[in-house]
Amino acid sequence: MKKDEIRIMQVEKGSELAKQLLSFVENCSWEEVKEHVAQTIREWQFTDWETMFVAICDGKIVGMTSIMKEDYYPLPEIFPWVSCVFVEKEYRGQRISGKLIEAANAYAKQLGFEKTYIPTEFTGLYEKYGYSYVKDIINYGGGTDRLYIEQL
Repeated sequence: MKKDEIRIMQVEKGSELAKQLLSFVENCSWEEVKEHVAQTIREWQFTDWETMFVAICDGKIVGMTSIMKEDYYPLPEIFPWVSCVFVEKEYRGQRISGKLIEAANAYAKQLGFEKTYIPTEFTGLYEKYGYSYVKDIINYGGGTDRLYIEQL
């Protein structure tokens, strides 16, 4: 598969793409968050500029990300968050995450934001996409994650 065969699309409330995204999330392998994300989509809990993006290959969704005001952290002063970055296992290694993050960041920049944040437990992944480590943060579950920032 060639990289140019991947399309990134913004998901609109009530659209056919939103229905496809819900099905994708309900059936994805990311067990830790899929019910929460599915509920967010089902109830379309996005406000103002918050939204989701999907990666489409051969007519099907293979990845997703969101851009949100809040994430799983008690840090209301920090936003926007690039969240829910996920690509199905068989499509990893093709920089699809990067394309999703680029789309979310372009959207954030268009809205006038100067930076975005990504929380993660991983080291070495988001640095490839221009993010820099800021500090460790505690999530609502009491776990520690790493906070990354990118200047747009």
